[in-house]
Amino acid sequence: MIDPVTLSIIDGRLVQLADEMDATLYRSAFNPIIAEARDACHGLYDAETGDTLVQGACGLPIFVGAMAFAVRAVIEKAAKEGDLAPGDGYIFNDPTIGGTHLNDFRLVRPVFRGDKLFCWIASAGHWLDIGGNVPGGYNPSATESFQEGVCIPPVKLLRAGVMNTDILAILVANSRVPDSNWGDLNAQIGALELGEARLHGLLDEYGDATIAAAFEIFSGRAEAIMRRAIGGLPDGHYGFEDVLDNDGITDEKLTIALDLKIAGERMVLDFSRSSPPTAGPVNISYATAIAACYVALKHIFPEVPANAGCLRPITFVIPPSTILAATAPRPMAGYTETILRLIGVVMGALAQADPARATAAPFGTINALSMSGTRADGSRWVMFSFFGGGLGGNPESDGLNHANNPISTATIPPVEILEAAYPVLFRQWALRPDSAGAGTHRGGLGAIYEIETRTDAMVSLLGDRGTVPPFGVAGGGAAAVNVFSWDAGQGRRSPELVSKVTGVFLPAGHRLRLETPGGGGWGDPAARDAQAVARDKALGYCS
Repeated sequence: MIDPVTLSIIDGRLVQLADEMDATLYRSAFNPIIAEARDACHGLYDAETGDTLVQGACGLPIFVGAMAFAVRAVIEKAAKEGDLAPGDGYIFNDPTIGGTHLNDFRLVRPVFRGDKLFCWIASAGHWLDIGGNVPGGYNPSATESFQEGVCIPPVKLLRAGVMNTDILAILVANSRVPDSNWGDLNAQIGALELGEARLHGLLDEYGDATIAAAFEIFSGRAEAIMRRAIGGLPDGHYGFEDVLDNDGITDEKLTIALDLKIAGERMVLDFSRSSPPTAGPVNISYATAIAACYVALKHIFPEVPANAGCLRPITFVIPPSTILAATAPRPMAGYTETILRLIGVVMGALAQADPARATAAPFGTINALSMSGTRADGSRWVMFSFFGGGLGGNPESDGLNHANNPISTATIPPVEILEAAYPVLFRQWALRPDSAGAGTHRGGLGAIYEIETRTDAMVSLLGDRGTVPPFGVAGGGAAAVNVFSWDAGQGRRSPELVSKVTGVFLPAGHRLRLETPGGGGWGDPAARDAQAVARDKALGYCS
């Protein structure tokens, strides 16, 4: 047995270890999406199963949830080849076996104690450009993954600490901005080296057996807390569904549907009624769907520790006949839009079981914007960024204004960083009036971004919520929809598919405009406090 004080210290040390890896990557990556937006994560994983043992407080939960599948893919490869050794390291970005989309590169390395494998340590980070038809990788018109970028299966990048330069050469040759990717790769390797050193220090201090036992205790604790949380909900069947605007190819709505069953301390999440895999890039893999469910459940039950134990009381039904379990070579660049809808339907179904947990829909799109061109000195530039909007009202408060989506702990890249790194000027970065859903507790406001390019640029957008607004709950109103437009000197234009477009040419000195949705409202708007209404009007939040 491990006494409670020692167990608490070990828990804190392990989380700190993951946090320090996160911080190391953020401070050394070249790419602002990692360095500033923190689109990355680190964790420790079981030696035999790949199950999540530890994650940091800052890493993206969607990455951590999918990473267990990534580590299992490496475990299978290492077992097949039979040459695993200390100092080895694997790299891959295949979204169908534990990735999310091609831009997200996984680095996985074993941690040995003597000649015995103790656990795995892993890093994920969003690289800026990995080839494909559209700079930045978010190709809204892709009909197969080959149009989104280069796909790297699990390969051994490091062998006994020595880098395989042939693989490095392939990575360099398949990017428009290889220096950025090179910097991110080295930053991820450095973070893993630090994490392994810290873990060895912890193991030396407490002993391998003690730390292994602590992992079992933490996992069992997460399972027990999740069982109690589910057991506190009324048994029954609950359903909820929401839609995506389209797949970027055909202007038809796509359904994400959940049938939820609660029985005692177990839960079944059945997504069988969801739309089939699509031609366009809003498919997701089975691993990503599980990870999105994990994120939704963590929002609803924040008291549950974040490791694999929390998923043991849950059965997932996600058939390959749905958009949520697509396989290669289906395009998946726009996975973010689909997981946002998936998270929303999980929260919506559980809100029926427990109205006290009901939260209105957030703005529900990352608005993945890619801009690219050539500077005056002939060097190429590729800017990718995501943008904020309003979160949903809830039983306790209004939704947050200009927040990030509830899929991660990432932050919206600061305007100063984007303007310093790329030849763009933000002519407007403001809250969007009248964008929030009305309610006793209103939704948060969306935002207005107006961007002027200082060189000729090509522009692509992969977003959503352009036709069906974020919903309100408990009588609350819906928010405003997403609006994208640009003026290239021939009048203002908008995408035919509303929220998705590629191949927009924007001459130097011209602007694009993005008006993001707010969050849905919670409760009857007539019951809103009069002083709160007056304050909203005084601040210009509503007309």
